[in-house]
Amino acid sequence: MVPNKSLDDIQIITALLHDVFETHGEVFNCKSRRLTLEKVNERRASEGVGFLTKTLPCLGKALERALSSNTPLDANLLGFDALEESKLPRFLGELFGLVLDSSGVPLQEPSALAIRSLMDILYCFYKYELPYTPELEQQVVAAFEETERDLLTNEKTLAAIGLQVSECIDRGDRVDSSTEPHAVARKARLLLQELFAYFDPTDIKPKHGPGAVATKQQLWDKYLWTNISAAITESYPQDAYFYASQGHVCDHLSAFGLVGEASLPARVILVPKDARGPRLISCEPVDNQWIQQGLSQAVVKLVEAHPLTKWNVFFTDQGPNQRGALLGSSTGKYVTLDLKEASDRVSLDLVRLLFPPHVVAPMEACRSTETTLPDGRRIKLKKFAPMGSSLCFPIMALTIWAILTAAAPDEDTRESILVYGDDVIGPTAFAEDAMKQLETFGLKINRSKSCTSGFYRESCGTNAFKGINVTPVRLRTVWNDSRTPEVYESWIAYANSYSGRGSDDIQFRRSYYNVSNLIAEALHAIYGAIPTMDMNLTCPSLYCVSHEQKPLKTRTSLRFQKKQYLVWELKSPVINQEMDGWSMLLRYFAEGTPSDYSYVIGPGATTCKAELWDFHERHFEAYNKYAVASIWKQPFRVRSYTRRRSSILVRRWR
Repeated sequence: MVPNKSLDDIQIITALLHDVFETHGEVFNCKSRRLTLEKVNERRASEGVGFLTKTLPCLGKALERALSSNTPLDANLLGFDALEESKLPRFLGELFGLVLDSSGVPLQEPSALAIRSLMDILYCFYKYELPYTPELEQQVVAAFEETERDLLTNEKTLAAIGLQVSECIDRGDRVDSSTEPHAVARKARLLLQELFAYFDPTDIKPKHGPGAVATKQQLWDKYLWTNISAAITESYPQDAYFYASQGHVCDHLSAFGLVGEASLPARVILVPKDARGPRLISCEPVDNQWIQQGLSQAVVKLVEAHPLTKWNVFFTDQGPNQRGALLGSSTGKYVTLDLKEASDRVSLDLVRLLFPPHVVAPMEACRSTETTLPDGRRIKLKKFAPMGSSLCFPIMALTIWAILTAAAPDEDTRESILVYGDDVIGPTAFAEDAMKQLETFGLKINRSKSCTSGFYRESCGTNAFKGINVTPVRLRTVWNDSRTPEVYESWIAYANSYSGRGSDDIQFRRSYYNVSNLIAEALHAIYGAIPTMDMNLTCPSLYCVSHEQKPLKTRTSLRFQKKQYLVWELKSPVINQEMDGWSMLLRYFAEGTPSDYSYVIGPGATTCKAELWDFHERHFEAYNKYAVASIWKQPFRVRSYTRRRSSILVRRWR
């Protein structure tokens, strides 16, 4: 146990290794345990934290490739000493020997428990949010620019496909089952025309998003319009979409004509992602964001309710893809595909080629044509929408779905395609054709993360092997010896995950009590008493602690007629900002009125692959409850705001 409030990475990985040693006591003897711990300490001292955040994850990815595509793992190529007459690493070789043979390919019957233990060790610090070097940031920006150049090279290919489609239509050719690019494009276009046949892109409820905007307005300033692009007002008139009523327009008539009409650029920012570097996000101009949010909500509503897509394309629930990964790993009949830089590779030309004109025009009206890089340079965008645009995610998913569905050889294949963003699930027999078709239209398959053979699958954050969830616990929030809400909430969750209590899978439930207790003791040293799950309190709680470490200060609430405990709770500070009456009314119309739809689904699906959805059946009831409950909101106050990621810790009676 830690004698003080500190908790560093070497303590955590050491405790985790001790837990793994105990879990696999049959292969680890005293000598192998000592040598493994010595190797970790030696390489951590010589290579720094990069050994945990970069080197070990590289070994983990090699293990995944071996399991999912039979690519042999070679320790010598990964910076590790190999066992004699073997390609397996000497480090953790006892576990690798339960999964791979000496040539680095999977055994006939690999140990799922050993795979899960290896994943827990190798990916423990992969998501750790440590500061990035300027070199890493420059690499991410350079990759963004390189993708733009790639889109230019694909422009002629898409133009040629579009010309062939037009010629087929002019000749009156029938739609056949050909998988030639122009035939796939034509069928994809017909699918999207059917989907959007009765869609009115002007029937939207605009709103602001929760994030920052390129024009840098504060939350409460976003409703005071100083610039609205002329391209937007062609499709969305200023008085009808940017003001609460005609009375609002009349009262602000003097300012109405002073609103600028420039098309302002987006602005690129970098946010934490994983050890490889930050993620690039584009902040949209406030007028673009206002319309994008409304359009995005309308598209999501359509897709998750339309018979053509509601069983295959998802935006609000990752569950179907996660359960599809488990099923695919169990039977081998379904693969998981991952696209590289998918949001940046859906080009404007591709959207124009596939989507109906009456949908493309308003989407282009609120699209950013340029973006400003962190160094101040401004570049034109060939992509339809960078990550950060509200339309990026739905249009990317629909593009992928339309291409794959159009290229599918039969109804069973079409019904078995599941898409969540750039995570795709489909039949194994269709995998090669699917990847070829997507790459033909300028998308890029991340083959190292796509699982197309064996019994290992990964989708939407779920790692599965032979139907068993082997998803590792990934530490993200960096430990802090001071009291901070992020550390308190996150590390309680980590302690619970390592302890394994509450897990549905009893056979493969984690019992990493050394690392769980290590975290719990460090939390107690800083925050004092922490409640437990069995106390049923609405605050972060550990699964189990000793009686002395539970909150002991209690009272009886006369109001609620119950015993209450004084505990730590996260609270988002409320900012009360006075605005003019019309701005408050506009905000109420945009945010305060309840959503007019919820997506309630059930197991009685007739338009999807029965085997895949039978596997999901037991999850539908819980999802229905969530969907119905999600339309109810807390009381809305137009003067009140809460900033994102701005929680504080407070003591409250619960």
